[in-house]
Amino acid sequence: MSAGHWRGRILPAAPGSRVNRLELFYDLVFVLAFLNVTTLVSVNLSVRTLLAGLLVLALLWWCWVSFAALGNAVRTDQGVLPLIGAVTVVALFVLNVSLPEAFASRPGGPPGPLIFAACYLVVRAVQVLVLLTRADAPGRAVLRFGLPLLASVTLLLVAGALPHPPGVGPTWWQLALWAAAVGVEFTAGGRVRSVRLTVVSAGHWAERYALILLIALGESIISLGLGPKPATGSSLSWAVIVASILGVTTIAALWWMYFDTVAHAIEQQLHGTRDPDARAAYARDVYAYLHLPLIAGIILFALGAKRYLAVIADPHGDPWRVRALGVDYRVLFSGVIIYIVGLLALWARATHRVRLWPAVTVVALIAVLLPAGRLPAVAGLAVLALASVALVLTGLRAGDPLRRRVRQTALDEQIAAEQEQSEWRRRHL
Repeated sequence: MSAGHWRGRILPAAPGSRVNRLELFYDLVFVLAFLNVTTLVSVNLSVRTLLAGLLVLALLWWCWVSFAALGNAVRTDQGVLPLIGAVTVVALFVLNVSLPEAFASRPGGPPGPLIFAACYLVVRAVQVLVLLTRADAPGRAVLRFGLPLLASVTLLLVAGALPHPPGVGPTWWQLALWAAAVGVEFTAGGRVRSVRLTVVSAGHWAERYALILLIALGESIISLGLGPKPATGSSLSWAVIVASILGVTTIAALWWMYFDTVAHAIEQQLHGTRDPDARAAYARDVYAYLHLPLIAGIILFALGAKRYLAVIADPHGDPWRVRALGVDYRVLFSGVIIYIVGLLALWARATHRVRLWPAVTVVALIAVLLPAGRLPAVAGLAVLALASVALVLTGLRAGDPLRRRVRQTALDEQIAAEQEQSEWRRRHL
């Protein structure tokens, strides 16, 4: 079929477009991917496996960013796109299954690196092909979108073909090639004018990122809830209950740090940016780039909390005095630190201002990071929970005019949208 035939079956999005249910279905598959990354890394936690997990997360993130951009350009629940999306979901699911062998195959098994690279190629190629149907000059668009994809997949294949000693994690050469593949994708996709990136619906764009962050927070609760018993087979104890409360409290504080004011403020700034290139650059920096540290921070915290709970639930030790193992405490604290630093960075990019109390909290947590390994595991979780809640409370002070103005604007917009929808339904339904 001709490009024009397919173009007629793909409907463009509109400035008022919102997230549809099919996009939420896609996100459920990415939840599995995020969960699989934490499971992969937690089996044999080390510096190299941690870096490998972060690189896998970065590639998965770029797959999702491409989906978000695609849904902002076309209506993904109309025409042929639901069928195309079904193919993508299948490929993404197989990619998830191949994650444990993305760097090296097991003896006698199928080629894991080849399967991972092939599935990644299918997922990304489908996105590129849909974008080509909307391009005015398909030939130039192939060069802009296709060459970086082929380069990144080639790097993944070369990394998988390198000699790999049995029984060890990914080699440094493999990690370097994966980092290069991630760099190619992020650099090529971030060239706003070259790839003709446009944000058709600011509301859709902001909502997509808010929802995926919410899903990541939900994934961290799943990891926390599944952490102790499957790992140790132990019975319930007061230490596990207290540790679980502290972990959920920290997750709730992370939610509040973003959704109370920051999410509304950066979306309002996106709406107010009228120049197409400036809006695209803002959307790239604040959302596509600077939301990745937020996701990575949540995943690292979930990984650390899961391992902390496993140690506390171990029936062979004193649950109130036992300490975290290896680099677990660094992973746990680094997750929250990276999350807050990400919030600082996107706030600075959006408003050109630095928030004082989050910066103070980061400095305090970095100072605690060094001696944190000597703290009992329950005490370490308590320190993080107290620091996170304290940061939230500083943002709730009554005299903050910016918070009050941002939240009032968001409420006014919500009420206006509800009234407009109700009026349309009254007339037509």
